[in-house]
Amino acid sequence: MWIKICGMTTAAAVAAALEARVDAIGFVFAQSARRLSAQRAYELAAPARGRVRCVAVTRHPTQSALDEILAAFKPDILQTDAGDLQRLRVPAAIELLPVMRAGEPLLETLPQRILFEGPVSGAGIAADWQAARGFARRTQVVLAGGLNSDNVAAAIAAVRPFGVDVSSGVEERIGIKSAPAITQFVMSVRVALAPAARLSGDSS
Repeated sequence: MWIKICGMTTAAAVAAALEARVDAIGFVFAQSARRLSAQRAYELAAPARGRVRCVAVTRHPTQSALDEILAAFKPDILQTDAGDLQRLRVPAAIELLPVMRAGEPLLETLPQRILFEGPVSGAGIAADWQAARGFARRTQVVLAGGLNSDNVAAAIAAVRPFGVDVSSGVEERIGIKSAPAITQFVMSVRVALAPAARLSGDSS
């Protein structure tokens, strides 16, 4: 299970995510309580380089704003609304994580991987799990929106996603991550996956 902790704003949050051995950490450049300058994000991401994927999280950026983020932050992955990617120029070396939400116009061809989000990013509002499950049958879905350590097991069972993404669900207050909550969330994901791993082992 691919695990991303989004909305990094402190060195302690980055350290906790690395200690929990997540796969990716996100830095927000869209309008948000978690918004950072590209330079600050670059500084915070330094210990994570080469250990996890560093994600630039945007929404409806202009080309000039995106160019500045890419030059100063140097992300491994760009996360932005799927519609944005139809008008933006992004270097081929940068991986893309298009964001989709229930009720929005569907793409003619689904990307290899999408992030399926709640109606408002970073607001702790759950995504439509039924719609997410439909997409998960057709492509790799990273499920986001309202996840926390209490509901992530149910979300995984309902959607069968490729990965999960959490932000507000591991915060002690808006914009500030809790190291224990990050640890608990990752542990909850791995506990949820343990029965499937045991069944796989039994059948071999």
